[in-house]
Amino acid sequence: MKLVQTDNFAAHYRGPVYVKMAKELGCDFCFGDDIGSDIKKLDYALIPTKVREVHNVRLGHGFTWQKGIIRLLREDYDRLIFVGETRCLSTWVALILGRFYRNKKTYMWTHGWYGKETLFEKLVKKLFLRLPTGGVFLYGNYARELMIKEGFNPDHLFVIHNSLNHEKQLEIRKGLFARSIYKDHFGNDNSNLFFVGRLTGGKKLDMILRSMALMRDRGVICNMTFIGDGVERESLVALTKELGLEKHVWFYGACYDEKLLGEMIYNADLCIAPGNIGLTAMHTLVFGTPALTHNDYPHQMPEFEAIREGETGAFFESGSVESMSGAIERWFMENCGKREEVRRACMREVDVNWTPEYQIEVLKKCLE
Repeated sequence: MKLVQTDNFAAHYRGPVYVKMAKELGCDFCFGDDIGSDIKKLDYALIPTKVREVHNVRLGHGFTWQKGIIRLLREDYDRLIFVGETRCLSTWVALILGRFYRNKKTYMWTHGWYGKETLFEKLVKKLFLRLPTGGVFLYGNYARELMIKEGFNPDHLFVIHNSLNHEKQLEIRKGLFARSIYKDHFGNDNSNLFFVGRLTGGKKLDMILRSMALMRDRGVICNMTFIGDGVERESLVALTKELGLEKHVWFYGACYDEKLLGEMIYNADLCIAPGNIGLTAMHTLVFGTPALTHNDYPHQMPEFEAIREGETGAFFESGSVESMSGAIERWFMENCGKREEVRRACMREVDVNWTPEYQIEVLKKCLE
């Protein structure tokens, strides 16, 4: 088997799985050069196999063309995995042409189906997602089930999940233990909520503060720590003062030290993500802390599947402060005295389902 993986950009966080693909599958890579965002780029020197970079040409209205992708079909690869973006026109052409090569199998790695598609989007996706001759790798079971309902062949739909640097996180986790980080800062024994990430408007972080105020009025007081910085910090600080929560909210600031971040997560009690949870779900669960996010699955990121209600976290009605506050209260009431049990369940969820090792096994089974 000779394999090549394409992507519109080499995101740094995907480094561990790409390195494993190179070492265990002999995979080569073809990455786009820029997607116009601040996502950290992977150091190509980490990959021991062939890596090439092609130019992403912006065509307007969100459409792109990756130069040099088509020629991969003329090389000696018999397995080709393409980025699954409907607005990447070069992928359409490559997959269509790939159907004429009997000695090659083409695949797609994509989010797949969200459940919020319009009629036109459904028609386009049904054409696009049926083009690969080998199958489609999906980030989650939710998308797979939706696609099966839309008439896709389940034997061509492979759930590959997502991953971070699990090996490094395990090393950090071995050195973690219960510390009085939050008690020392807040001077109390309250339950500790936290959020980690950029403080931006799309994260709907004001909902956390408003939920805390509702709970306080019902006699339930929690501490909240914001780990991160961003444009919304000043407005969140102002809202904290307006709601009289200064003694119970800690604006920790940005943290880029993974060991220190692991300690902060491990010693907290519940991660709150009012907006889409994304990779944060894996980041908090791997260090043993459950997560709470909204239940509007068509507008979620696939990592929400790592949250199992009552075991590794919980859900609330999207956009509802009342629902969020109620979900927080129920979580602590139903899991009182179960912190270690919950911690083990969170770690196990990531260790079993959301690692580069898991992804490699899926690739081996489906490609070989």
